[in-house]
Amino acid sequence: MKPRNRRGGGARRSAPLSQETIVRAALHILDSEGPQRLSMRRLAKELSITPMALYHHVRDRHELLLLLVASRSQGRARPVLPEDPRERLLAAAQLLHDTLAQYPFLNEILASPDLLAVSALWVMEALLDAAVECGLTLEEAAQAHQAIWHFTVGVLLIRTTSRRHHAELTRPTRREQVFATLSPDTFPRLTSLADHWPSLTARDSHREALEDIVEGLLVGRPTHPGEHA
Repeated sequence: MKPRNRRGGGARRSAPLSQETIVRAALHILDSEGPQRLSMRRLAKELSITPMALYHHVRDRHELLLLLVASRSQGRARPVLPEDPRERLLAAAQLLHDTLAQYPFLNEILASPDLLAVSALWVMEALLDAAVECGLTLEEAAQAHQAIWHFTVGVLLIRTTSRRHHAELTRPTRREQVFATLSPDTFPRLTSLADHWPSLTARDSHREALEDIVEGLLVGRPTHPGEHA
């Protein structure tokens, strides 16, 4: 006799429910449906259990995201950063971007100090340390980190929102419609770029801009290898 089909999605339980099983099911939902669909109710359905049974293992969505963050970093070796402090600062800034970019639930990562600490705290320490060795005071290093942080967050949020928005569009964007009506006499620069604007803005220029920002933060600064004052 064939076994009867169970309700729910792709995560089937042949053993008692565990946090590892819950994480696998949550990752399946993230990969197949996107972060907006990940809820405790949807996860319970994926596991073919009741939401109340799920709450016995995971307190709430926040704890679920903590488990997902931990699962992404588990077993990963930290990369070796360059010896040169300027190159190390740039590498740490790139790592900050790459660490945050791996999480599809980016908005909640940014809104929660707990999630952020788990995902990027060691990268922040490396960035601050490199900035001090580049000649900045610790306070200036904190300001440099803040500038890099704001830039990184802006890039990731704009990229994520733009991709989602364009995936849902079935018509030209509002910007494209407005650009098509602009007068060359009033907006000569914009109209000359109108046809090229989508391709220009779609290009990933994060690394180039990051190098410019780091160069601007350190202009005229001598490096002091090994100094941690």
